[in-house]
Amino acid sequence: MNDDREKISTWSGTESKCREDERIDDLQRNGYCIIQKKNGFCFGMDAVLLSGFAQVYQNESVIDLGTGTGIIPILLKIKTEGKHFTGLEIQEQFADMAARSVRLNGMEDRVEIVTGDIREASRLFGKASFDVVTSNPPYMDDSHGLKNPDTQKAIARHEVLCTLEDVCREAALLLKPGGRFYVVHRPRRLVEIISVLKSHKLEPKRMKLVHPFVDKEANMVLIEAVRGGRSMMRVEAPVIVYQAPGVYSEEIYTIYGY
Repeated sequence: MNDDREKISTWSGTESKCREDERIDDLQRNGYCIIQKKNGFCFGMDAVLLSGFAQVYQNESVIDLGTGTGIIPILLKIKTEGKHFTGLEIQEQFADMAARSVRLNGMEDRVEIVTGDIREASRLFGKASFDVVTSNPPYMDDSHGLKNPDTQKAIARHEVLCTLEDVCREAALLLKPGGRFYVVHRPRRLVEIISVLKSHKLEPKRMKLVHPFVDKEANMVLIEAVRGGRSMMRVEAPVIVYQAPGVYSEEIYTIYGY
């Protein structure tokens, strides 16, 4: 029997298939949880911050491009009054894991995980099909950093299977007029990000920088862009992740829902 064999794990009285190389993590929100790899790519602070930054209103439809473990549609379903949430993921193993997390949390009526390529998203779902698009895309292009030898991590962190251009183009095509695109990325690529967004008629409207400590430079940026919006952007107060080493700030606890 190999390492990919399945076992039955129990979480809050619910049975779900969790493989030997996986674990079930508590999201610390009303008993919700998520399946992740024991020794592989797991969701990070950037995904949690994006779920707190994104605004989803009642009856809106949302798609998350490159959903990975499915953390963003799951958190947005928990936090908002959106009508339906879709996660698109090209890696079948992660899409399967995300789908099992959806079933584990009993969210099948409002959350769907689809296996597919971001570059084909508008063809898969149709143009102008969503009110909101979110994405935590690969941060590194060929000029930034060494690629991780782990293929799954390399795809998540480097522009191996899609580029920033691909993500922004498909987000623009998927959005209804006036729809909102939420993305988290690295500040060092901010000029490029804004240029690519505007080239696809996605007008940046809100921006928030994220600093690990109050005296450290920003290492993440959150941006809201509106399809066909007018030119005016609000730079919001920054997020400070830690108030002391190992101690989250009050804002982070609020975003997590503690």
